[in-house]
Order: sequence, then structure tokens, then C-alpha cells
Amino acid sequence: MPSHSSHPRPKNLTEPLWVRLLLTVVVLSFLLLFLGAPLLAVFVEALSGGIKTYLASFRDPNAWAAIRLSLEVTAIAVVLNTAFGLVAAWLLSKFQFFGKGFLLTLIDLPFAVSPVIAGLIFVLLFGLQGWFGPWLADRNIQIIFALPGIVLATTFVTFSFVARELLPTMQALGREEEEAARVLGASGWKTFFKITLPNIKWALLSGVVICTARALGEFGAVSVVSGHIRGQTNTLPLHIEILYNEYQFHAAFACASLLTVFALVTLVLKAFLEWRTAREIRA
Repeated sequence: MPSHSSHPRPKNLTEPLWVRLLLTVVVLSFLLLFLGAPLLAVFVEALSGGIKTYLASFRDPNAWAAIRLSLEVTAIAVVLNTAFGLVAAWLLSKFQFFGKGFLLTLIDLPFAVSPVIAGLIFVLLFGLQGWFGPWLADRNIQIIFALPGIVLATTFVTFSFVARELLPTMQALGREEEEAARVLGASGWKTFFKITLPNIKWALLSGVVICTARALGEFGAVSVVSGHIRGQTNTLPLHIEILYNEYQFHAAFACASLLTVFALVTLVLKAFLEWRTAREIRA
């Protein structure tokens, strides 16, 4: 005689239609108010003076200097963080060791520390009155108010992104394929390039994209260590702030539109790369 459950089977596992509609309206309204409206305002203000005025905003040599510096700093920071992220994710996902939890906490440190505080830390370390300032000054080495300080600050606030994108993927993939390759005689480098890297390529690209976007838009830490020297240490966000404070609104919003376009492209790329990462894990 078949047994029957004493609990009745639920007739409907979904919420009522009106609840789903209400939640959808709330979410869409929030996104339009706090995301869509500001993005639209940037482009409206940037183009309010016409295309000629918009293009004229980029004829300023200081604007091009800021763009070049932002790209240079971002390239250096992304390369450093990619190398660190690969090593950190490999270590944390493949090995058990004392202090592993503490290392995970350190990787998340930039999420907890204000970028301004991070900039002040580098000033305390490498500034003229800082711990290493006199030693650096005696050797004619300048870090604060120069490119090295901007790179250090940008690298610090972005070093978590690649590692945090790679870690879940590498943990989900496990160690079986790498161990099999080593048993068959493959070297460590060959195992990495032939087994590990193809499996994590989409997660790695996702981390690089996020890190790049964050580095390009960094303001707080860079503002502290840059010195705001026009044409030399002003990145694009700092240049935008100066233009806005000087009431050059068209030029400020024109430069801001570049960062906005990159942010939108980043969102699309991130969504695509996350989809590919999930697909690789399921496969």
C-alpha cells in the first residue's frame, strides 16, 4: 500500500501576480531614479552646448594629459593586480595553511578602508615628513605628488577585484585536473597554461574589466597623493573636478561622459563574462 505524506502539497509555489508586479515596479523605479537619471543627466549636460562645444572640450592639452595619465596608471595597476590576483587565488583555492582566513581578510581590506585614508597612509609613509620621506629625498626619489604615488594608491584600492573574481571559480573547479596533469609528468608552468588558465580565462577577464573600470574612476586616494598639478599629476576624475569648480560645466560633463561610456561598456562586458564563467563551471 503506497504511503502518503501527512503534509498537503502546496498548490502554488509562486507569489501572487500583484506582489511580483509591485516588486518589479519598486526595483525599476529605484534603478531609474538612482542610476538611469544621473547617467542621462551627464550626457544631456555634456551635449547641451552642441557637438562643437562638446568636441572643443577635448582640445585642452590638460584634458589630454589627464586622459593619458589615467590610462597609464590604469595599465600599470591592472597588470600588478592581475599578477597578484592569480597568485592569491591559486594559493587560497589550492592549499590549506595557517593564516588563510587572515589573508582573505587582508584581500578584502580595500573594501573596508576609505580611499582617502588609503591616500593618507601613503603620504604618511612616503611624504616629505613621512617615515621614508627623508631617505627618499636624500636619493632624489619622489613618490608622493608624482606618478609612483598615484600608481601605488590606485593599485591599493583595486587589488581585491581580480583575486575576488578568480577565487570562487578556482574553488569550484577543484584540483583534480591539475593533479592528473602533474601525475602524467606535466611541469607546473605547463599545467598552469594548459589546464588552469583555460578554465579560469573568463573569470580572469571579468576581474580585469572590473579592476580597469575601478582604476579609471578612482578619485579619493589619488586626490590625496597627486598634488593636483595640472598637466602632470591630474587624472581624468581630478581634471573633471577642477573644471566643475571653475564653472566650466560643458567641459566637465564632456570629460565625465567618457568615464560614463566606459562604465556602461564595463557593465555589459561584466555581464557577458559572468555568464561565460558560469557556463564554464557548469560544463
